[in-house]
This record gives sequence, structure tokens and C-alpha cells, in this order.
Amino acid sequence: MRIRRISIVKIAILLGIVPVLLWAYEYGPDPGFSGVPGEIGTCVICHAGTPLNGGSGSVKVAFPNGMTYTPGVTQQLAVTIADPVQQAWGFELTARQSSNAASMAGTFTPTDTHTQIMCAQPNLNVFQPVCLPGADPSGQHCTMTSSHPVCPIGYSLAYAEHSLAGYNATKGAAGSATYTFNWTPPASSVGNVTIYVAGNAANGDLTDEGDHIYATTYTLTPAQATGPAPAIDSTLGIQNQTSAPNAAGLAVSAGSLAAIYGSNFATANAAATAIPLSNTLAGVGVTFNGTPAPMVGIATGITVGGETVDQINAIVPWELAGSSTAQVVVTAANGTSSAPMTVNIAATDPGIFYIATDSAGINRPLVYNNSDNTFAYPTGDFASLNTRPASIANDVVVIWATGLGAVTVTPPDGAPATNSSGQFVQSNTVATPVVMVGGQPASVIFSGLTQYPSIYQINVKLNPSTPTGNAIPVQIQMNGGTLTTNQLQIAVTN
Repeated sequence: MRIRRISIVKIAILLGIVPVLLWAYEYGPDPGFSGVPGEIGTCVICHAGTPLNGGSGSVKVAFPNGMTYTPGVTQQLAVTIADPVQQAWGFELTARQSSNAASMAGTFTPTDTHTQIMCAQPNLNVFQPVCLPGADPSGQHCTMTSSHPVCPIGYSLAYAEHSLAGYNATKGAAGSATYTFNWTPPASSVGNVTIYVAGNAANGDLTDEGDHIYATTYTLTPAQATGPAPAIDSTLGIQNQTSAPNAAGLAVSAGSLAAIYGSNFATANAAATAIPLSNTLAGVGVTFNGTPAPMVGIATGITVGGETVDQINAIVPWELAGSSTAQVVVTAANGTSSAPMTVNIAATDPGIFYIATDSAGINRPLVYNNSDNTFAYPTGDFASLNTRPASIANDVVVIWATGLGAVTVTPPDGAPATNSSGQFVQSNTVATPVVMVGGQPASVIFSGLTQYPSIYQINVKLNPSTPTGNAIPVQIQMNGGTLTTNQLQIAVTN
């Protein structure tokens, strides 16, 4: 975390004494220099050479969809800084709601190591640059992440800008340089969006002298919606995904995987391909009380109880912890949104993941033996899976579940719990589940989140009195609530 400890006025005084490296932003500028009204201004504050836009160059943004955006549909933006007499290049860009310049409009994602994301708290005094590995060879100027930079909770402002690797790669390019990155608009229309961008066409001497600063804005309007609006099914509604479609009307919990049923969600199936999960999938988004929900998958035209519906699997945002209800809205790729539907929110809504039904008609859960990762089913139960019964005497059994509630380290929505270096950290459930196998209480060794969003892991040692056989029920319970169904069954041996 970088903290600006000196006010701009004081910095202006100090520049007379220490004028050089303080403003040499080869690794990307601090937040607030893209020209947003009410923020610091543009890079002309700290780079001397010409007045703003006084040189013979420019900064421009290329928009693949013209001056429109479709809610939730990612665009790749290209920022070009040009100046015939300069040879080093940098920029900062942000997207804001035109009706309120203090409100972000969407998120940014680097597509290569040449750009990074500057995350800032609203006062701009506390901020954190995040980037892809390789964007900061020195490891000093941004927090590197393994796949997709995500701003920490509470850092509500974001800026796309050049990284140290980007500066080094483009330095020496004669006349111009271009940076590309992705912008994902909000999942639902927020009206017009203003893009603010400032570019630095520098001479490359890493001082504040001889540089040319350019800035401009663009206004994007939401694309005109076409096609039918999505609708959440009034009967099936929103359910715990592991219990769906048989849990209509029951509560879901923050951090759990939910299934949302309805119509006109999408025109084709889609599935997430990377973690952290995106808040949109194929242009489709879901919000709970206005907070975007990380998307796992979309299935279209499935049959549930004789009804043909679409299904979205999404994660209930952690921000809903402590809420009693939430308004859920689905926004389709055409920009149209469903009427809100109310779902109850509980502290926990436990459920065990289902894998498949075998030839004997037994529903098999995602339960495996920890020592060798074999599924705890009869040997040879499925040709495509390694299976063997769980041994009461020798095995620790692992259960994968969702909806176990609060944890000791709350992760960002759609991401694993990590430390400041991006490394996975253990996050235990605040409450310890009760686990029953064959009606006998198992001893819980561990209960907490896995590295996969919304998926909890429970490690148990079976009770010596556990019955043996090929169809032994596994059930879990949280906070004295109702036991989960006994329809998920494993094989147990002595």
C-alpha cells in the first residue's frame, strides 16, 4: 500500500529543493492524474515542457464498439500517445459515470505486462497498484498477481496506466506508443460513461523537464437494448446450487454458490475459464442489492419439473453478510434487466456438491479419501473416476460443500483468500459444522475455504460406529440448523 503523506501544496514547495525523481513516474503515476473533475488534475502538474495539450501531439483512445458500450460486455481499449519529438510514453485512464464523476463505471484488466491497475480509496491518499507478474521486474512498485489483478475491498476507484515493464518496452519508440487493456462496463446500464485519459509524451530523461502532457475525454452511451428482457422464474427463483432445484424459497448465504432460474438469460451456454471469476459471463451479469455477483456458468434451455428454463450459477457476494434479504437482478447481454426478485439471506445455507448418479441409482457427492484422492464410492463405480470405499480405520474423508458462512479471512468476491503477495492463505469457517455419516457424528479436523471461490472443504475422521456399505448417507449441519438431505451417499468399509 502506498500512502500519499504530503499535500500537493507542500509538494509544490518541496519541488524547489528536490525536483527530479519525485515525479519521474516510469512505473506509473499515483491515482487522480487522469483529469477527473475534483481530483488532482493531470500530469501537467508535475511535468514541465509545454502547457496541457500545448505540444504537437495527442493522446487518443480507440473503442472497438464506437462511442457505445453494452453493459457487462468487455471491450479492449487501445491508448495511443503520440508526439513527433518525444520517445518515452505513459498514460493514466479511468471510467466514471457521467452523472457522478466520483463513481466508477466498470473495471479494468491488463491484457499484458505493459499495463497495471492503480486501486485507490475515495480520498486518493491510500492506494495500491496491482499488476501481472513481469510488469514490475524490480518487484518494488506494484503487487503482482497470478492471473487477474483485483482491487482490494474498500478501494473503490481504479485507473489503468502504464507499468514499469510497459515504460521500458516503449521507451525509445519514435513518434508514438500504444497500450492495450480490457475495460468491462457495469453489469447494468448506468447511463452515459465518461472516459478520462491523460498521456505523457516524455523525452525519457526521468526528470520533470521537457515532457509534453496531453489529456482528453470521451463520452460513451449505452447501446440500445434489443430483444426480450430476462425474467427470474417466480417459482424456482434463487436457490443454493447444491440443493437446486429442490430448495425453492429457502435462504442463501454470503459466499455461497447460488442457482438462479428464469428465461431470456442468454442465447448459449457459457462457463467461467479463470479465477478470479468475472462479474460478467458472455455479457450477462447478476447483482445482489446492486453488488455484482461473480459468475460461474450459464445453462440455457434446461428442463426442470417439466418447465424449460435458463440457469445461472453465481456466487452470492460476501458483502451481503448480515443482510436479511437481497434484491436480485439479472442483466442480459443486450443491456436489458429483469425485474428484481427478493431472496432471503441467512448466515449459513449448507449443501454438499453432487457429482453423479451411478448405475444403482445412488447419488454420489463430492467426497474423497484424502490420502489418495479416490472418490469414496464402491471400487469401479464409475469408469472415468478412481474410486474406493472410505476406510473407517485408515482414512480422512474430504467433503466439498458451499454455504458454510463466515470465515476467518474473507476473500474478495470470486477470488480465493490470499495475502498481500497473492499467496493462498487458510481461511477457516467461524462456526464448526456437524457432520453425520450413516447417522453417526464424524470428527471434524478442518473446515474452511478452498482456493476455489465459494467452495468449502471439510476434513473428517469417521466414527468407529459408522455403518459400512455402498450407500451410507453424508449430511452436514451448521449452527444447529437442519441437516442436509440424506440422498447423497458414499461407500464405507472398516
